[in-house]
Amino acid sequence: MTAHAPVSVAPEEARIVGKPRLRRFQQASWDEKLIFELGSPGERGVLVPSADPSLERPAIPAALRRAEPPALPEMSQQQVLRHYLRLSQETLGADLNIDVGQGTCTMKYSPKVNDQFVRDPRIASLHPLQDEDTVQGVLGIIHSLEQLLKEISGMDRVSLQPGAGSAAIYTNVAMIRAHFAARGELEQRDEIITTIFSHPSNAACAKTAGFKVITLHPDPDGYPDIEALRAAVGPRTAALLITNPEDTGIYNPRIEEFVRIVHEAGGLCSYDQANANGILGITRARDAGFDLCHFNLHKTFSTPHACGGPAAGACAVTEELAPYLPRPTVEFDPESGTYRLDDDRPESVGKMRPFYGVVPNLVRAYAWIMSLGAEGLRAAAETAVLNNNYLLHKVRQIPGVSVPYAAGRPRVEQVRYSWQKLHEDTGLHSEDIGLRAADFGTHYWTSHHPYVVPEPMTLEPTESYTRADLDEYAAILAEIAREAYEDPETVRTAPHRSTIHRVRPQALDDPAVWAVSWRAYRRKVLGEAGRR
Repeated sequence: MTAHAPVSVAPEEARIVGKPRLRRFQQASWDEKLIFELGSPGERGVLVPSADPSLERPAIPAALRRAEPPALPEMSQQQVLRHYLRLSQETLGADLNIDVGQGTCTMKYSPKVNDQFVRDPRIASLHPLQDEDTVQGVLGIIHSLEQLLKEISGMDRVSLQPGAGSAAIYTNVAMIRAHFAARGELEQRDEIITTIFSHPSNAACAKTAGFKVITLHPDPDGYPDIEALRAAVGPRTAALLITNPEDTGIYNPRIEEFVRIVHEAGGLCSYDQANANGILGITRARDAGFDLCHFNLHKTFSTPHACGGPAAGACAVTEELAPYLPRPTVEFDPESGTYRLDDDRPESVGKMRPFYGVVPNLVRAYAWIMSLGAEGLRAAAETAVLNNNYLLHKVRQIPGVSVPYAAGRPRVEQVRYSWQKLHEDTGLHSEDIGLRAADFGTHYWTSHHPYVVPEPMTLEPTESYTRADLDEYAAILAEIAREAYEDPETVRTAPHRSTIHRVRPQALDDPAVWAVSWRAYRRKVLGEAGRR
């Protein structure tokens, strides 16, 4: 397909004061092979010295040894550098584009100075099996970060062991299960309530932990239906797992009443604060009566999301639930001024990951919080809300877009829009709009399933973006909407200036063509016989 010309605006439009110019964009595209197809025998990038004989471990048992060395590519440093730089030029990311469209992932700017901290040898060269006497510094950072998150959440104890937000949700569910098991009520309390616009990880983790899941849908205004909650709670209720604001950006003003209803039924309440970016310093989980909560440090506290990992989660609980926290916990002895890992916790739900959390991201989160302070955290939240509602004002004016629920009311830190009108008028889908956005050097997120909001688009600008950024992003969406109505084929066949065209659905839907390893690729794609 012939590529379309670079995006531009008419000269008379470009002269209008304040009208954003749609920048020219062309994604670099290299006909780059897989790294396993590169190199040649005998090439080396670095000659690694042999280990001191005194450090060598006993020989690996013969039954565990490979019959032949792994067929790894042999390459020079220059080849490796070229390969990965070429791939990087085919990738968009938060450091290259206006990345407000990652919805609940809050892909905001992560200060580069924080990367310097984690690359410092005093952090980067630590080993998780070192004696705790030799890692007092990093244990001190972890303990201090826990104290900060206690203040931010209002809770009594914090664990930073979970490796992601979903792992933190599962940790909270595990502690809920341990709590009722200790009370002899687990067999009776086998139901967990959540809402359709809370993160799907809440329902998934509850189900994985063995609970039945009851999902509440919104009332006509988009708020979780409180009458449906009253009908759902009872002697079988173990807990309520709820996100607030939900993924629509709507904050539930009756959240204290939700908590009270569940508590009166004997259940616990766990606050999914993955959307906490707009409420820092304004409201706290404990203030609404919650028993547990979690943060996604790779969202709210500006550590890299890194394409889904390595992430970092934080679980915060009341004193009553503290015995069930994952082990080990980091404890401080004021008399000696030292930190230690406490593994002697008989009621603990156990370990949620090896060692103790994703330390580089814990250091980044600690540095980010300390650099802002209490006033800065609140300012970040207020700016995120301002940015979100400014973008809401701009996007609402684009033909074909609607804003379901809570008509005319502001949102907190994100909005779930709908292109349903544009779809009815043109036949195009939200996914088509997102793929065309790639031709402008950006993208957006639709929604997690189920698509309760039809033809969804979820935008979450955070505090990282300027007014000019938001104006440009809104102008891109407006231009795509104009194309959809005037030249729908351009949108339907997009992207035209990206690295690839459209992903063939078979690559995702047909196991017969999945190739998740080099061996499978050689067999399924290259057609080499005899490989399993």
